[in-house]
Amino acid sequence: MGDLELLLPGEAAVLVRGLRSFPLREMGSGGWNQQHENLEKLNMQAILDATASQGEPIQELLVTHGKIPTLVEELIAVEMWKQKVFPVLCRLEDFKPQNTFPIYMVVHHEASIINLLETVFFHKEVCESAEDAVLDLIDYCHRKLTLLVARSSRGGPPEEEECQSSTPMQELQKQAELMEFEIASKALSVLRYITDCVDSLSLSTLNRMLSTHNLPCLLVELLEHNPWSRREGGKLQQFEGGRWQTVAPSEQQKLSKLDGQVWIALYNLLLSHEARARYCLTSFAKGQLLKLQAFLTDTLVDQLPNLAGLQGFLAQLALTETQPPKKDLVLEQIPEIWEQLERENRGKWQAIAKYQLRHVFSPSEQDLRLQARRWAETYRLDVLEAIAPERPRCAYCSAEASKRCSRCQNEWYCCRECQVKHWEKHGKACVLAAQGDRAK
Repeated sequence: MGDLELLLPGEAAVLVRGLRSFPLREMGSGGWNQQHENLEKLNMQAILDATASQGEPIQELLVTHGKIPTLVEELIAVEMWKQKVFPVLCRLEDFKPQNTFPIYMVVHHEASIINLLETVFFHKEVCESAEDAVLDLIDYCHRKLTLLVARSSRGGPPEEEECQSSTPMQELQKQAELMEFEIASKALSVLRYITDCVDSLSLSTLNRMLSTHNLPCLLVELLEHNPWSRREGGKLQQFEGGRWQTVAPSEQQKLSKLDGQVWIALYNLLLSHEARARYCLTSFAKGQLLKLQAFLTDTLVDQLPNLAGLQGFLAQLALTETQPPKKDLVLEQIPEIWEQLERENRGKWQAIAKYQLRHVFSPSEQDLRLQARRWAETYRLDVLEAIAPERPRCAYCSAEASKRCSRCQNEWYCCRECQVKHWEKHGKACVLAAQGDRAK
């Protein structure tokens, strides 16, 4: 592994072998929390390994022990929990937790898993080891990207706003909504890596991508709406590294990472031999795809030279007769994870929420301190700083920060004034984290 190690090779193997799926009602329980911590460690170590370019043992362990399908199942399970159980929890009148950290960990679990999958799916053998779960993962990515397009058509991603009258649960709901945008960007990267394997995917998988979901047309919509770019105060901002960043005028023609992922996915889906043989170019699909010609500028092709092939494909497509929708009888596999989870838990959402209220999300003060200690051990500051893409930012105004909260050492600020303004929001988490450190 790299110079900075969070896990020794033997420890990583033990954590990977222990990965398993949890029922929805156990999310947030002691065993589930332990696995969440293990996943965070694996996640951080995988990023360290990828950054150091010295082999990637986490990816190899996940493949060797057949745990990619388990990660996909956990990803979809927590997605379902957030859609079906979390809103019920938020509506329960007798649920007024003093601390929302335990629930936040479940909400954040989806982001942790999709981030790990984004890191390891760069390798084609990971896609192959997903087996039938790749169908479920494609459906998951399609749901996230469709939601991203829908939100951008309504005016872009949600803004992080300060509201003095918000309850802790309302604040948590806002954080969950903000988190969805970053999760969708990770899902885009995972989908692009799956398209890298398009020539070796099963017929059912290809049909799911090209016919059931018509991913090429969805990707065109993403380029049209461009949800990861916005104008703020007359300045262009792009979503990079998990936050919005102002783009200098000299850099505005530069291809962003997310735009690049869309273009590469389109190239893979439209120009690979297997995909071209399966994709039905209806009049609707032709009209959507020809919109790409307006985006394929010389500047773009200079940055991604392979797109010259896509230019040629579109020029030929403009002269091609469209095809009627295919009516062939095709026997294919279908995704099972979402359907199975919904079948097992249908009609039980309120019962699950009430069970978790009593047994999971109402911990004692001592339990919270013990958990805070475990979080402090998991999120080591030297590791977090090593995997951070750049210098830390002020938790209040997002300016570059050089001062850290002296009590908990977790938040950064550019000045004392910002720290004071942010205290009302940060205070409870700060006290809890500091208690965890003293408990060591």
